[in-house]
Amino acid sequence: MELKLTRFDSIDFNDVFFDSLKEDYEEIPQWFEKKSLAGDSAYVFSEEGGAIDGFLYLKVEEGIVSDIVPPLPYGRHVKVGTLKINAHGTKLGERFLKKIFDYVVASNAEDVYVTVFEKHAALILLFERYGFEKYGNKVTKNGVEWVLYKQLSNIPNDVTKRYPVVMAKDRRKYLLTIYPEFHTRLFPDSILKNEDPQAIIKDVSHTNSIHKVYICKLYGANQLKCGDVIVIYRTGDNVSPAWYSAVATSICVIQEVVLLGSFKTVDDFLQYCLPFSVFSEIELRKFYKEGKYPYILRFSYNYALPKRLNRATLVTDCGMVDDRWGCTELNDKQFSRILEMSKANENIIIN
Repeated sequence: MELKLTRFDSIDFNDVFFDSLKEDYEEIPQWFEKKSLAGDSAYVFSEEGGAIDGFLYLKVEEGIVSDIVPPLPYGRHVKVGTLKINAHGTKLGERFLKKIFDYVVASNAEDVYVTVFEKHAALILLFERYGFEKYGNKVTKNGVEWVLYKQLSNIPNDVTKRYPVVMAKDRRKYLLTIYPEFHTRLFPDSILKNEDPQAIIKDVSHTNSIHKVYICKLYGANQLKCGDVIVIYRTGDNVSPAWYSAVATSICVIQEVVLLGSFKTVDDFLQYCLPFSVFSEIELRKFYKEGKYPYILRFSYNYALPKRLNRATLVTDCGMVDDRWGCTELNDKQFSRILEMSKANENIIIN
């Protein structure tokens, strides 16, 4: 199962998934046909049997957005044109939100907005959690919709509300190493070209979620604090030398670090870790019993680096010491060089 960009004319509009949209929006059959004839595409998430479980249409709007009250000022905006998700406890909503933010960043847009009926309370709460605020209303023959709006230049103190923006200025930075088998499952947008997304990206919580939990015993991991910025480093593939195959792939932000010993029971531990961890319940129970991995890191997956820097580049061009890396602190110069060489978007990382 995959979140896939699909042409409208390849989507089965008769799928029962679209029934509620047809009830809410009288004109949606004509809209769908128009998009099909134009060759437009949307993001679709389907079950193994082919039934649709999620649908997302995005578009860039230039200028003033005048069909809402109050209008959005002149600028480059992303509109979440249509979004519906069948929620079933796998954080699929977060996966779609991440795709929305990825689209905003790639489009060099200044903001993003969505219109939604007040009755869709769970969807509204999801958007509000990530910094969307009620901006106004949109009135059509279908009724009154809320306009939820997020401006990237608005940087709240809450690390979740300001997602995907990374506040790196005056924050500590670290390189965090993760083995390939765990890296790929945790960071589906940061897979390498020689990995098979069809076999890896599945509808499970740790893949879909913006938030990740990683359990480790890396030296120095206990010193991480909320707001610290981490560069994810995928270790070598054991086929090619790590000098060439180990790479920096992603930028994340620490939310909290919890010690294994702080959980009074295994059930408390499972409740915290299971929805966001790459490890199975059996593995987690074993970790809790044996106590070999004392640090539980929770962080947000903010940004997949456009260009992956291998170990050779990190050492020779970014000033890192050729040593055994685990949770290794970066100075500002090293971090800035990593951003520069990886061609990171300056609007998403404030350094």
